[in-house]
Amino acid sequence: MIDVSLLNSTFRLIAPILLAALGGLMCERVRIFNIALEGTLIIGAFTAVAASFYTGSALIGVVAAALAGVLFNLILGLFVVKLRSDSIVTGIALNLLAAGLTIFLLRQLFGVKGTFDDPAIVGLGSVELPVISQIPVLGEIISGHSWIVYFSWVMVVVVYIILFKQVFGLRMRGVGQNDTAAQTLGVNVPGIRYAVLAFCGVLAGMGGAQLSLGQVSLFVENMSAGRGWIAVVAVMLGRAHPVGVFAACLLFGFADALSFRLQGMMMPHQIADTIPYLVTLIALFIAQITRSRRSRPKEVARS
Repeated sequence: MIDVSLLNSTFRLIAPILLAALGGLMCERVRIFNIALEGTLIIGAFTAVAASFYTGSALIGVVAAALAGVLFNLILGLFVVKLRSDSIVTGIALNLLAAGLTIFLLRQLFGVKGTFDDPAIVGLGSVELPVISQIPVLGEIISGHSWIVYFSWVMVVVVYIILFKQVFGLRMRGVGQNDTAAQTLGVNVPGIRYAVLAFCGVLAGMGGAQLSLGQVSLFVENMSAGRGWIAVVAVMLGRAHPVGVFAACLLFGFADALSFRLQGMMMPHQIADTIPYLVTLIALFIAQITRSRRSRPKEVARS
């Protein structure tokens, strides 16, 4: 069952989840629990298709999706950073807004319901890596994806460097650990949080563009299909560390690819579609048990 095609699909399917999760872990580092990743993916997917349709350029579609993601996340920042509202309540509200708004705009702009598919929508296409594509098995797995897929892999390294090798990352972690102490030292706490939210919007918006222009060239209502929520879980499982988040996204991407494979083997899609969410629940359960066992000796030692 596990073959080259399945692994190729795994690397292709993790890109939206990975980009959203990388943005989410940055938010987590400044103590913002961003569960609006689902809505950002939807907004990014819709904006990418609309911009590609009207301009005939996939690149403009990706840029528009990134800008839409920034705007969407700055709305979250307005409520959470400035007005100090609850991030979970605000995030849920924004997710509902994104789902409803894209459905409304789909009908108003294009006059369709459910799915918008048009030959004028320009997809991202695939990139054949010069040397790697010639390697028998590795080339079939890694080569032939859209450039956003490779961009998501690069961003794992970039986020790691920002967090642990740059002054800005040090300030981010300081804000997350004790924002009052950071502000006392002259750190612009609201500015850092807004910058991180904008960066998250860029990544998650591009993840949405990968969904609608990289994997296919169309938009379907609620086409993120819970990937934003899975990205939130990936941040939790990876403990807001780029390497851990990447490993968690690989697990979820493999589960997503496996569900498509099982549908092709005549398994009812209602059952196959539950596999990524079932894997998510099992991973959360195992992670919670592991954390409980690790914290128990400390509690005993303190008593």
